[in-house]
Amino acid sequence: MSASMLRVHGTVASPGLAEGPLYFLDDEPASVRTFDALPPAEAFEAALGQAIAEIEHLGRATLDENARALLEFQVAMLEDESLLEPARAALREGLDAGAAWRRAIELQLAQFESAEDPYFRARSADLEDMRERVLRCLAGARAKRIPPGAIVVARDLVPSRFLETDWQGGGIALSGGSAKSHVAMLARSRGVPMLIGTPPWDPNGHREALLDTEAGTLIVSPATEVRAAFARRLAGLQSAKAAADSSLSGPAVTQGGQVIKVMINIADVGELARLDPAHCDGIGLVRTELLLKSRAELGDEEGQYAAYCSILRWARGAPVTIRTLDAGSDKPIPGYTVEESNPFLGTRGVRLSLANPELFAIQLRALCRAAHLGPLRVMVPMVTLPAELAAAKRLLDEVAAELLARGIAHRRPELGMMVEVPAAALTIDLFDAAFLSIGSNDLIQYVSAAGRDLAHLGSLQEPLQPAVLRLIETVVSAAGDRAIDVSLCGDMAAEPRCVAPLVALGLRSLSVAPVALARVKSAIRALP
Repeated sequence: MSASMLRVHGTVASPGLAEGPLYFLDDEPASVRTFDALPPAEAFEAALGQAIAEIEHLGRATLDENARALLEFQVAMLEDESLLEPARAALREGLDAGAAWRRAIELQLAQFESAEDPYFRARSADLEDMRERVLRCLAGARAKRIPPGAIVVARDLVPSRFLETDWQGGGIALSGGSAKSHVAMLARSRGVPMLIGTPPWDPNGHREALLDTEAGTLIVSPATEVRAAFARRLAGLQSAKAAADSSLSGPAVTQGGQVIKVMINIADVGELARLDPAHCDGIGLVRTELLLKSRAELGDEEGQYAAYCSILRWARGAPVTIRTLDAGSDKPIPGYTVEESNPFLGTRGVRLSLANPELFAIQLRALCRAAHLGPLRVMVPMVTLPAELAAAKRLLDEVAAELLARGIAHRRPELGMMVEVPAAALTIDLFDAAFLSIGSNDLIQYVSAAGRDLAHLGSLQEPLQPAVLRLIETVVSAAGDRAIDVSLCGDMAAEPRCVAPLVALGLRSLSVAPVALARVKSAIRALP
């Protein structure tokens, strides 16, 4: 006898429709094997090394900038002596490797979960992920493979488990989770439907489900007529997506004839291999802090120059805007960034670059040399005061003069700035910038005084709130008065519901994740 249909309601974390077999992640059997072939201390070090190798392999396999960033954070944590020493001390006390590791990670996890800083609270999922991976390595076990196309039901899902899964039309339904979590961001970037906050329900006898994020429901053991109606909606959605994808190469023009430039955001040269430059109007943001992963790479001018040249060659004459390092303790680079209590309000972006002028000059020199190949522009992140941009401009002038004196082919690129700090947005007329790029992600959290990782403050992170729109209008108006380009490169640009208000405010250039190109172009073409 088949189970009766059940509707389980939740909150949408990633939109879309999915149909597939249910997979109950929390029911996976835990390994009971012990890793006793080595002494406990040696077993721990071996498991730690294996865990790091697995995470680094995942990082090399993904082209997703958010995925790489969170995996690099996990590796950095697993190499952090402040995390490892308590485990090693417990081993010296006679605890077995698993118990020693649990003690150390639970201590750190408690500190993260009780932190006032929302950034550290959001990182708790990473610590849980690291804990389970090392324990699996100690046990000589591997996580069971989630079947492709499954609807995964669980309390929560750790980031690396998401990245190890071939979704192929599947989806996620969590009783916990957060719409601002790393997994939710990954799901949105991959187009994987996801619900969070589902109430308890009895899984016995249920084998298949429909995930309907438009209604915010997981339909378990769907009736025949419900399944048929869902199939029609799914076919319509797929048809609309195919139509949007088929017109990717055309310009984004409103029905009234207004052309809107749609560019892409990237973080790695490898991303470009699967992208067609004809599908966009150029690159509006290159996140170099995700391209350069160590202090050694920051000091490698030739390596940077080669990477920038590769990006320009891919663009085939279209404009490329490269952002100087926006590293900070939320995006750590070992030996360069500083650990602070509140990374979003600390030494990051231009503040950190100006504190390290030798490394900043190396990046600017590589950028000047690469600019000889095509229309490259440079923008500085996290600018708060006109003096910061002026200091960056002086250093760029010095670098260009040095290259000229040495007879090295180069071009001094235009220097613009990110507008993501409210103080800069309110006084934007005081900045000597060649162009402006609005970073909506940070701008929204700073305007609202609400961390973007805090799901329970979601209403304060609404991108279309009046305060955010007024600041954007101020920036766009000031750019128009001075006849300089202005774009918006945050997540707000990738939300179709935000496209019309942004265009109405006067924005004529948007930069989005490559996965959002089709839907943003479609939204523009639907405008009157």
